[in-house]
Amino acid sequence: MTLRGLLCVGAGGFFGALARYSLALLIDARMGSPFPFATLLINVTGSFVLGLLSGLLEFSTLPPEVRLTIGVGFLGAYTTFSTFTYETLRLVEAGDSALALAYVAVSVLAGLTAATLGLAAGRAFG
Repeated sequence: MTLRGLLCVGAGGFFGALARYSLALLIDARMGSPFPFATLLINVTGSFVLGLLSGLLEFSTLPPEVRLTIGVGFLGAYTTFSTFTYETLRLVEAGDSALALAYVAVSVLAGLTAATLGLAAGRAFG
């Protein structure tokens, strides 16, 4: 990887992390629920945007730095598998196994659906 590529990933990651943190604070302040709505929304929207970006760039002549900045950097920092798994574990530890299972099922199904729709949209407009 080149220095330019590393800087693209770093810049995208900086803004992706800020976006995730800000959105999570906003959602958590409004929901007041043991269900991790913020992480679910963040991961599903990130899945859609990555699918969209992939579809748009599939036949594009845009420079690879676009994919690095947005796909690897921004979306890599915006979405969060580690928080998803931690929150699932916390639900199980709190005795909410059914809620934990629902969280896993909804996260995976919604994420796959969002990525599929994003990819289809990206290919249609790309």
